[in-house]
Amino acid sequence: MSNKIEITDLLNPVLSDAVKGGLAYAAANPIDLSIEAILGKARKDTGLTDFGPDDFRPRLARLVDEWNGDTRMTALNRMILFDVASRHAANRLLIQDYVKKHPDVHDEVIERPIIVVGLPRSGTTHLLNLLAADSRLRSLPMWEGNEPLPNPLKPIGPDGIDPRYTRAVAEHEAAMASSPLTAAMHLVGPDDFDEDLFLMCPDFATYFWEWMSRVPKWRDFHTSTDQTSHYEYQRTVLKILQHKKGPVRWVNKCPQHLEQLPVLKKVYPDAIVVMTYRDPVDAIQSAATMMAYAERARYPDIDARWVFDYWADRVEQLLRASVRDRDVWPEDQRVDVPFEALMKDEMAFVHAVQRKAGLPPSDKADAEIRHFVETHPRGKHGQVSYNIERDFGVSRDELRKRFAFYFDAFPAIEAARNG
Repeated sequence: MSNKIEITDLLNPVLSDAVKGGLAYAAANPIDLSIEAILGKARKDTGLTDFGPDDFRPRLARLVDEWNGDTRMTALNRMILFDVASRHAANRLLIQDYVKKHPDVHDEVIERPIIVVGLPRSGTTHLLNLLAADSRLRSLPMWEGNEPLPNPLKPIGPDGIDPRYTRAVAEHEAAMASSPLTAAMHLVGPDDFDEDLFLMCPDFATYFWEWMSRVPKWRDFHTSTDQTSHYEYQRTVLKILQHKKGPVRWVNKCPQHLEQLPVLKKVYPDAIVVMTYRDPVDAIQSAATMMAYAERARYPDIDARWVFDYWADRVEQLLRASVRDRDVWPEDQRVDVPFEALMKDEMAFVHAVQRKAGLPPSDKADAEIRHFVETHPRGKHGQVSYNIERDFGVSRDELRKRFAFYFDAFPAIEAARNG
């Protein structure tokens, strides 16, 4: 029996009852998507008032201005953006409070982290979860990335379950109800390991916001600004998490790092970087389809070509930066992972990373990783059938020509595809 999924309503969505209900509720209850409303909710939710350095405010202002200038955006997406922004503002308050109470947190050392870097949809999530199944390493489950620190106003109840986890489960279930095919494209549940860029969100940086809304002006600002301070902020949050639970070896990942390789080297100079490589055409068609599918709750109609062009441009930016800067990471600190080769023999690459990272062979670690593979079969929720010619009016061959610079720089991509 085939588990292939055809998204027949990508461009003319048939809305689920959950989306219809959310759209109606949000339209009847418009929110104030302003800086002060966002920060005010964060203060109310935490009982705290010190956000730390105010340099984040101009960045938040840029986002808010672009959101409010998008007159086609649904009231539902405005509500979602308000909730996400206020949560990260609350996280900022909690982070600042922790640093003030525990100044020795700065003495923590993030030693030789393993950092997975690669295009969206190039196997980074799968590889991260394989590596993180090894109990010698620590990574960020989605629920903890969303809220790195507990809120004292929302303590653990009689059931003993962290309310941060409960909230993550509820959000995940709501997302699956409104967009059920997301699970077949990019399933990240509350317990799954997710991107480390969430630790920069309280600093109102990162390309995360591009995945939540149409913010080309934010993209241009973000990519033209030195990101060192935001990566240092992320490192501080990792130090806090380490301070709370003791020394640990981290394994994290984020596609954004492709365009920040020199900054990554400056902030994590002894890291082991694991770089995935994939045919950009495959990565773009996957990312563009996923984003076009998400648009059904964000806009009253789908501008498929805008979505495709935006993410094709974004992938090109990421790849040109990676071609330019890859060698700032020398071979003794880098493992190269072609996507096709990873799919054929994932354990070979897991072991290659472990060797490069100085982790000795371990039967226990191998068993933990095999258990993850057995309990998380690829394609469990079906596999989406992608067709960029049909859905976006784009020729695969013509698109591939655009990325000749990438294939020329990394011929192993074609070799892996043809091998």
